Amino acid sequence: MPHGQALIVALLVLACAAYATWSLMPALLRRTLATQLMRLPLPAPLARRLARERAGSGGCACNGCDAARPPGTVAPVQIRRRRR
Repeated sequence: MPHGQALIVALLVLACAAYATWSLMPALLRRTLATQLMRLPLPAPLARRLARERAGSGGCACNGCDAARPPGTVAPVQIRRRRR
C-alpha cells in the first residue's frame, strides 16, 4: 500500500475513533471538554457545535423539550395507533 493511501486510512480511523469516543463519553465529561476546547481558536462551524454541546440539554436527550411552558398552556396529546 503506497504511503498516501496509508495516511488517508490512518486519518479516517483516527476520525472515527474520535467520533465514537465523543459520542459514548458521559455528558458531563463531554461538556467539560467542550468548555476547554472553546478556549482554542477554532473554525466557526466547530465552535458553534461545541457551544451547543457546552450549553447541554438538561440531563435528557430531548434537547429542551422538557423546558417549562408558560402558565396556562397545555401540551397537545398525540395518540399514535399501531398498524396490525
